[in-house]
Amino acid sequence: MRGRRRLRRAGRVLSGCRDTLGALLRAPVTITPPADLAAWSRGWESLAGDQRDPVALALYGGFAADRVGWAFAAGYQAALRHLLANFGITPGPAVRLALCATEEGGNRPRDITTTLRADGDGWRLHGQKSWITLGPVCDELLVVARLDQPGDRPVLKVARVPAGADGVALRDKPALAFVPEIPHTAAVFEAVALPGDALLDGDGYDTVVKPFRAVEDTFIALAVQSWLLREARARHWPADFAEALTASLVTLAAVSEGPADDPVTHLALAGALARTQSLYARADGLWDGEGDASAERWRRDRPLFQVAGKARALRAQRAWEQL
Repeated sequence: MRGRRRLRRAGRVLSGCRDTLGALLRAPVTITPPADLAAWSRGWESLAGDQRDPVALALYGGFAADRVGWAFAAGYQAALRHLLANFGITPGPAVRLALCATEEGGNRPRDITTTLRADGDGWRLHGQKSWITLGPVCDELLVVARLDQPGDRPVLKVARVPAGADGVALRDKPALAFVPEIPHTAAVFEAVALPGDALLDGDGYDTVVKPFRAVEDTFIALAVQSWLLREARARHWPADFAEALTASLVTLAAVSEGPADDPVTHLALAGALARTQSLYARADGLWDGEGDASAERWRRDRPLFQVAGKARALRAQRAWEQL
């Protein structure tokens, strides 16, 4: 039964992807880019109100961007909505999300010291996180924490925490050298009161942290390539480049519906991301022929696509070992 539901959903996603790409390939290429993070946030709220499917959100959000940073933001938000859909949760259009896993020691289970303690019918959240993407504009934080209970092995859960809740304090971090438009914050949680139903089902590491790495890669690639597709049309780059982007986007949409724990999904994603890197390498040459601010931003932001490359290679290696 679950397999049939997944196939039906995958069919709807691919059909929706084709419809979205058809619309974008006909759409005007002139856009009004957001002036700042607040303007991007308002635009995202409007977009999310019209397009609830995460793949469509990534595609439309990337197409509306004038730089890698805003495309990244759209892909990141779409990725988290896709993740929550697996729990039967559809956030409202005004909700901007962030995953809060990383602490000073990292984001592996043994690195997580933030705790959830039972408090009557609810919970109390205590701890710190060191890296929260888009923290200043987020409405809801998905916080990875260990249950405060006896045992040698930590039991991790993910709590849905309103960013404005009492006891939540965010602290800005310095901008990165690439995509500086995208802010990051640290967070402190001091006895934050949460209702009993604030926790997502299942193990927080296996059902959220691990799968999100692949989901994030997929949806950011969708959004960035959609942005490149608009640039390719606007700048009259060779048609075969736009065709290659279109093929890649359809592939990524299909991969997005694969089971997160299936090694075949991971190998398909590895192949799709290898194609993505080759497209970015070709884009380098096309941007070299442009002398405007967009070309300068591309060169500035190019290092983003090398982040976590070692983790992606290990994911593919483990998939082969499983098979």
